[in-house]
Amino acid sequence: MHQAFHSTSFLLSQDGSLLFQQVPMVEIDGMKLVQTRAILNYIATKYNLYGKDAKERALIDMYTEGVADLGEMILLLPLCPPNEKDAKVASIKEKSTNRYLPAFEKVLKSHGQDYLVGNKLSRADIQLVELLYYVEELDPSLLANFPLLKVSSVSLGLAPSSPLGSAVWTLGLPWQGPHHCAGLLPPGLQPQL
Repeated sequence: MHQAFHSTSFLLSQDGSLLFQQVPMVEIDGMKLVQTRAILNYIATKYNLYGKDAKERALIDMYTEGVADLGEMILLLPLCPPNEKDAKVASIKEKSTNRYLPAFEKVLKSHGQDYLVGNKLSRADIQLVELLYYVEELDPSLLANFPLLKVSSVSLGLAPSSPLGSAVWTLGLPWQGPHHCAGLLPPGLQPQL
């Protein structure tokens, strides 16, 4: 698998598809987009998940950057030297419960809606759900004091007519591999499994 990925990445780099000689790269609407944020912004805009105006986009960006801050800490945990791991986990738990999760809970509580921005599903909500899975995997008890961060298909507004499909998100379901969230992606962006 690694060798095949490396070979494909090398070929894409050689043919000029990878502008900065690195992945990710998404080919969509006749474009070869690179850089994660550019890809996410384009897809979110295309599928109406990036706010109705500049103010909503700024809020979505602010919330997704907060999600990214905590998410990166959790994702980098396996790379932490063993002798530093306990301290790093304690720091992540402290920041989760005293900084990040209270902030998202406060936003939802402040406007009494199920979504972070504009009472409509946005990329910020989707990325927050992903983060909540990471947090739950680290320590499910971290979510105990944040009732508004309990996620279900109802709160995400996913219905069969939704461009994101009819997937059910429920914290507590075990991860079932890369196909687990495939139904959330718009047609054309489904992973080839």
